[in-house]
Amino acid sequence: MPLHRGHEKPDERPLSVNPFYGEADPAVEMSEAPPKHRLADSPLTPTTAYQLVHDELMLDGNSRLNLATFVTTWMEPQAGVLMGECRDKNMIDKDEYPRTAELERRCVAMLADLWNAPDPSAAVGCSTTGSSEACMLAGMALKRRWARRNADRYPARDARPNLVMGVNVQVCWEKFCNFWEVEARQVPMEGDRFHLDPQAAAELCDENTIGVVGILGSTFDGSYEPVADLCAALDALQERTGLDIPVHVDGASGGMVAPFLDEDVVWDFRLPRVASINTSGHKYGLVYPGVGWALWRDKESLPEELVFRVNYLGGDMPTFALNFSRPGAQVVAQYYSFLRLGREGYRLVQQSTRDVATRLAGRVEALGDFRLLTRGDELPVFAFTTAPEVTSYDVFDVSRRLRENGWLVPAYTFPPNREDLSVLRVVCRNGFSADLAELFVEDLARLLPELRRQPHPLTRDKAAATGFHH
Repeated sequence: MPLHRGHEKPDERPLSVNPFYGEADPAVEMSEAPPKHRLADSPLTPTTAYQLVHDELMLDGNSRLNLATFVTTWMEPQAGVLMGECRDKNMIDKDEYPRTAELERRCVAMLADLWNAPDPSAAVGCSTTGSSEACMLAGMALKRRWARRNADRYPARDARPNLVMGVNVQVCWEKFCNFWEVEARQVPMEGDRFHLDPQAAAELCDENTIGVVGILGSTFDGSYEPVADLCAALDALQERTGLDIPVHVDGASGGMVAPFLDEDVVWDFRLPRVASINTSGHKYGLVYPGVGWALWRDKESLPEELVFRVNYLGGDMPTFALNFSRPGAQVVAQYYSFLRLGREGYRLVQQSTRDVATRLAGRVEALGDFRLLTRGDELPVFAFTTAPEVTSYDVFDVSRRLRENGWLVPAYTFPPNREDLSVLRVVCRNGFSADLAELFVEDLARLLPELRRQPHPLTRDKAAATGFHH
């Protein structure tokens, strides 16, 4: 989320309102349109205020054509109605809204079962505003468990905790390490390996390691990290050294894809070393932003001292979250999606999305100008770069030109050790149909003759050309 500053220079130019705009407003003459950077002296009618905001938002991109974002951009109208009915309910106020709280509890139970918790009734979890908050909570639990294990020497000894992860992690993990004063130990990319190497991760662990993060679905290229191999490497480490390092699986995207399409991939609570898992309900959980989920395999994995109990809203409510007040609408929408689709419905939706991704990746490769890094056969996401013989344009030129047709496709460089590699990434979601994919590849093919005629890549300011959106 960008940080915004107030307007730096005085600007009293008002928003433009013509005499036929909206309704006649008895409190404000139509010639006295409201200012942009200070509160107006008088109110507007609802219709006029709506039209002003609505018109300015027309300049935003079309979310359905945004192939950068992982978040859900389409839901059924019935889900929207339910969300509208619940937007005024404060999720934290479980005593006043007990049925909303019950739907949250059911969602946690469903996820515990989906992720093969050894005893789903013993698993604990909560909803969050998204995976970023869920990761913060999981990280805090790892740090507190580490401190408890080392109570005899911490904090008396000047020991700084560390967290091991691949350099491809989502930025929320870097935030966690910064905010909670944990050393981030990152496994670099090497060659054509674009995510964590299990053995390299184990070698970075020591007595101050609070845990290792495995990513089920890298935002850089859509690939799964080998969580089972990671756990095996940490099992071997424990045999050699006695170090017992827990694993958190960041399943922001893959946590709602693999259970339905990749049942043979073992990554979840079937692995005893996996202590916690998070996912984004608003990604492949098929809910509008913002809802996430954090689950721990049992109560021992979530230290009780991190759970707060409050009674000033009525009742005795345990809560573990960074946010306090937030709407219950997204949690209700998650329950709606679980109820509406079931396992088979989710499988059909995710398979359809993966089919679109793999076919589209093949069509892009067939154009001849691009080299695929991934093919959309794990997450429905694929990354590609220009072929070695292409010298007249680069991925940033492609991204800039696609934007002219309304397509938002991020171009970005990979992290250290592969900063030489710049790619485009396409995220396929429910609602990005085979028809839209066909239109996309047609627009891309239509641009290529002009791009090939360029004398050299034209996008000088790579950072401004496009962003890397998660």
